[in-house]
Amino acid sequence: MRYWVWRSAVGLSLVSRARLHWHAIDKALLFVKNFIFGSLAAFLLWLVGSTATFAASAPPVFVLNSLDASISVIDPVTWQESTRLSTGKEPHHLYLTPDEKSLIVANALADTLMFVDPRTAQVQRTVHGIVDPYHLRFTPDMKWLITAANRLNHVDFYRWDGKEPILAQRVPTGRTPSHLWVNSRSTTVYATMQDSDELVAIDIASQSIKWRTPTGAMPADVYGRSDDKLLFIGLTGSDSVEVFDISGPEPRSIKRIKTGKGAHAFRAAGDGRHLFVSNRVANTISKIDMQAQEVVANYPAPGGPDCMDVSADGRWIYVSSRWARRLTVIDTLEKKVVRQIPVGKSPHGVWTLQHAPR
Repeated sequence: MRYWVWRSAVGLSLVSRARLHWHAIDKALLFVKNFIFGSLAAFLLWLVGSTATFAASAPPVFVLNSLDASISVIDPVTWQESTRLSTGKEPHHLYLTPDEKSLIVANALADTLMFVDPRTAQVQRTVHGIVDPYHLRFTPDMKWLITAANRLNHVDFYRWDGKEPILAQRVPTGRTPSHLWVNSRSTTVYATMQDSDELVAIDIASQSIKWRTPTGAMPADVYGRSDDKLLFIGLTGSDSVEVFDISGPEPRSIKRIKTGKGAHAFRAAGDGRHLFVSNRVANTISKIDMQAQEVVANYPAPGGPDCMDVSADGRWIYVSSRWARRLTVIDTLEKKVVRQIPVGKSPHGVWTLQHAPR
């Protein structure tokens, strides 16, 4: 009898201990479960918040739809058009103001400049009475806004006080002034004459023509090396980029770099040495070594590649596919197209705030 009572007591004691043991395990498992799910929830909330913050902080990519009188605003996270802004007729090119608070869109047929916030894409204001602003550029000293009147054959100088452009001088040029480049010292602006096959140099101090020289067929964009010694001209009527030595009193054509048919627009690669050129007819983009003056890489760019911008790290090219109504994104490491985003009709200028150094 005592043995049975003792055995029963021992059994009950073991059962109680087991129950306490399993109860402790249950509590521990509950703690672990709550910890894991709580941490996971916190991580997901952080991830969502971080993504939203990144999306909010990533400035858009702007694409000018020249025949739709609009701007496609592209979200660089989702790679979709987030909104479309109405402009004046024929927006072709765009440029950041010296204070970096406004992106100026030049509406050539509307004779207007539209100011847009480069970070939020909010329209700020429109300035009227700017005659035929096809291409535009500020001087590096930020004193002058210069425009090329592509239809009306003149280059205009506007004083810039940070608020309003004030016309100071209108300089007659040759037939169809296309693109502009200003040297680093803000002493000379160079303009290509698309239909008279010329390059014109204009003295900024006197706002008069210094010289003009013949070029290859249909010169379009122009880009100057940082030492102000060489100019690169895209020959849209040919398959080459023409190089001019401008270090002396008179310009000299020293080389033609074969890139592809329809060599047109330039954008710096961001490393101070290399330059991208779009070959509109060949449907390619070439990378030029400005020191060696030779092509070092080529990339596919379907749909009539035109204006470009380059990501801050230099890896991605954003190019308007003029005939395909697309913004094309190219991976320069893989040398392939990674996406195409539908935009408006005849997309031309492309720009984003987070870009490679010019």
